[in-house]
Formats: sequence, C-alpha cells, structure tokens
Amino acid sequence: MNSKRKVILITDGDDYARKAIETIAKDIGGRCISQSYGNPSHLSGLEIVNQIKKAPIDPVLVMFDDSGFIGEGKGEESLMFVATHPDIEVLGVIAVASKTHQAEWAKVDICIDREGNLTPYGVDKYGIPEMELKKINGDTVYCLDQLNVPIIVGIGDIGKMGKIDHYTNGSPITRKAVDLVLERSGYYGDK
Repeated sequence: MNSKRKVILITDGDDYARKAIETIAKDIGGRCISQSYGNPSHLSGLEIVNQIKKAPIDPVLVMFDDSGFIGEGKGEESLMFVATHPDIEVLGVIAVASKTHQAEWAKVDICIDREGNLTPYGVDKYGIPEMELKKINGDTVYCLDQLNVPIIVGIGDIGKMGKIDHYTNGSPITRKAVDLVLERSGYYGDK
C-alpha cells in the first residue's frame, strides 16, 4: 500500500490564490495547506511537509511563491524540498504565469486559457495564449524542469484573470487545472 501523501504543487501564494485554493480544496474533498500562502512563501520545505502529514485527507494542495525574486527563491527552495521528499507523491504542478518575461520560464505539458480551453501554447498572467508552445513565464517556475511529475498545467494568475477566476465565481480556471491534474495523474483510479 502506498502511504505517501498525494499533493498538488501550486506556484502562487498571494491572498487571491489562497482564497481560490481553499475553496477548491473544500469542493473536491481535499485539503489546502493555508499556512503555505505568502508573497513570498514564509514556511520552509520541512515545515510544509509536516503540515501535509497532519492533513486528514488527500489530495493536499500546497502554494509556493517567490514574489518575483529572480533565480531560486524561498518559494522554489521549499517547493523542491516538498517535491523530492520520500513521503510525498506529487500528482502534478499548476504553474502560474506572471508578468516576468525572459527571466524565468518552464516547460508545461498543457495550458488552460482564460476561457477554459486547453491549449498547447503558453498563457500570460491574464490567461491569454502566447506564441510559444508548452512554455510559461512566471516567478516561481524556475525549478519545475528538474521535477519528474505526471503533469504540469500552466494557467494565468490564480483568482484573477480579469476577475474570470475570482474565488466568488468558484475560480473555474484553477478548478479545471486541479481536476486535470487529478485526472491525468491517475488519482481517481487509485481511489
């Protein structure tokens, strides 16, 4: 039996993201590590792993944020620690676009635009498709190419995208990304 905790990593941690992720976690019957929010992230990787282990059920949604710091910031350090921890099974990553261009980017498997369409093209922070295939620019995505995870889904800025993804609307774009990670990772088949 696999006793690893099943986790979705999310590269955004501001207050909009927290409200959206908390709502989605509740809707899917999972848990959000609310203490992982922050812009930038303030918990260490070990502190986050300890919080994940205390969560009563899976999947566990965890936020990481570098607040625009170029290179590997605190959010990415924590993300890498969690992603490579032997007690954690990463179901997938939701890579969030930001206004950072030409500085940090990552390869993604698929993106979801602001209309909820799957696209092979990257999206910007507003959820509008860009010109490059399978690439997203963001401020907490620098290390994602080092991970071996089932899927990386790119989306615009969580809880925003011109209010389309606002938590009072149920954050439909972020919710679709979470559902896609759960489906493609085989999570539903494991249950």
